[in-house]
Amino acid sequence: MNENWSLDALYTGYEDPKFINDLQAYKQLSNDYHNILDTLSHDNDIQSVKAIIQHMSVFAELEYRLFAYVNLRQSVNTIEQEAASYLSQLSTINTKTSKTNAAMQRFITEITDISSVLQDEELQEYQYFIQKIYDNKVYLLSNDVEEVLQKMDMSGGKGWDMLQSYLTSTLETTFQGRNVTLSELRNLAYEKDETLRKQAYEAELKAYDTIKGSVAFALNNIKQQVNTECSLRGFPSALDMTLYQSNMKKETLEALMSAIEEYLPVFWKYLRRKAELLNHKNGLPWYDLFAPIGEANQTFTVESAKAYLIKHFTTFAKDLADMVETAFDDAWIDFYPRKGKVSGAFCYNLPMIKESRILTNFDGSLSDVVTLAHELGHAYHGKMIENHKILNTDYSMPVAETASTFNENIIMNAAIEDADKVSKITLIESQLQDITQIICDIYSRFLFEKEVFQRREESFLFPEELENIMLETQKKAYGDGLDHNYLHPYMWVCKGHYYSSSLSYYNFPYAFGGLFARGLIVKYEQLKDEFPQRYRQLLHATTISDVEDVAKLMDIDLTSKDFWISSLETVKKRIDEFLVLTE
Repeated sequence: MNENWSLDALYTGYEDPKFINDLQAYKQLSNDYHNILDTLSHDNDIQSVKAIIQHMSVFAELEYRLFAYVNLRQSVNTIEQEAASYLSQLSTINTKTSKTNAAMQRFITEITDISSVLQDEELQEYQYFIQKIYDNKVYLLSNDVEEVLQKMDMSGGKGWDMLQSYLTSTLETTFQGRNVTLSELRNLAYEKDETLRKQAYEAELKAYDTIKGSVAFALNNIKQQVNTECSLRGFPSALDMTLYQSNMKKETLEALMSAIEEYLPVFWKYLRRKAELLNHKNGLPWYDLFAPIGEANQTFTVESAKAYLIKHFTTFAKDLADMVETAFDDAWIDFYPRKGKVSGAFCYNLPMIKESRILTNFDGSLSDVVTLAHELGHAYHGKMIENHKILNTDYSMPVAETASTFNENIIMNAAIEDADKVSKITLIESQLQDITQIICDIYSRFLFEKEVFQRREESFLFPEELENIMLETQKKAYGDGLDHNYLHPYMWVCKGHYYSSSLSYYNFPYAFGGLFARGLIVKYEQLKDEFPQRYRQLLHATTISDVEDVAKLMDIDLTSKDFWISSLETVKKRIDEFLVLTE
């Protein structure tokens, strides 16, 4: 079994004739892209829109493939000069089309009878895509300004994003006589030895001191750029723009956050009990958030992780289990941490080849297996949308975390059900670790980002101020569940989610996905054999429907706080079970 992924299904290298030809075709398309404008006429809106769709599709197919290859290459080797060079080149080519894209979108917004276009038989599968462009007219800027924004983003937001990724992925520090990366240090949070966990935590915080100034500049400038764009487009705030881009109503977010705030004390009970089990009197210190509890601390190799996942996914859906086997056997996954590789984990859907690529920093813990399940959920989501047209393969942030978190629940619930009492304590605690992350930690990150956006409108935020904001939001989210003497003031440094100029607030989607998935688990228990097919239909619809309409396919009202409370109640039952088992 390969430890590293293979990208040969895309290209075998930069010298691959297919890569060279596609890059040349991409350049040529970019140069000729504006010619489409001469063919557009409101005398025949339908034919003009068809021409627009055709041009966008051809360009998007090439763009997706080329960017995917170079981005994936760079993610496992951030110091690779060729990858950085090609990313810059591709971004430059891409910006040449921004003015034309804006003009094509503007053409659609100026159609007087959009309903006739949407009803055309050939365009019906693009209804959602076209309607979103049409509705976007209120936020669309002039063609020239759209072009300038995209060009400036290359040396602005994208440049600052690359800086944060480079600094955090290449930073090494000395720990116990050897050089280690941040990913290796952070993985030690799962070790059995408390002394080792604490020392790793202290070394991690010390390491951030050396890069926090540079990363603070990256964060400040990205947030200022987003604030500026919001002002130009007429959005009241970055959050409003994010919700619009997410195809999600503000009422849904408000219902979600209100339910979370109400149930935070439930999570604090779990954290205090874990602190007691580890002999802490003032709440749980940060370095013990991921400390293993119980005697059944199972460790995994890549091979045993594969078998474990396939065993439990088979009980839900054979096509999911088959896809997992393919992912392991056909080198979809890059498993282990190493210098230059980005931290964390992600999945990159590749609909043009009907596959995905998954990056993890696998260290053998149960949590790592759950992370694999999570990312394989994204890959399964990718399978459900791979037959959409290329312009219909983009799902919004909130639903992006649905299949991934659903997978986590399948694995953990099945494992807990089969466990004896001792193992059950370990497994439940591991599950509660993850749920606490997507509720308490995500809530703190949401509050942090909101505060940073607001303050950035008035002033520059130096590292010390960012640290204080981070600590205050952690206190609000974790309450007395954590020891306030041992928090994590540098979570803003290590989390890449904050550093996108095109994707703000990539935090609440994790809470959304986690609780939406738990709600779907309840539906699964109710619908039994009927559920998997409806679930596939739901995932298929995520790229061509608003978030609320996707949920309606399972008879769920996302704007109702009651739904989110019903999901949180399932967590409360788990916490109550843990409290009883550990009395």
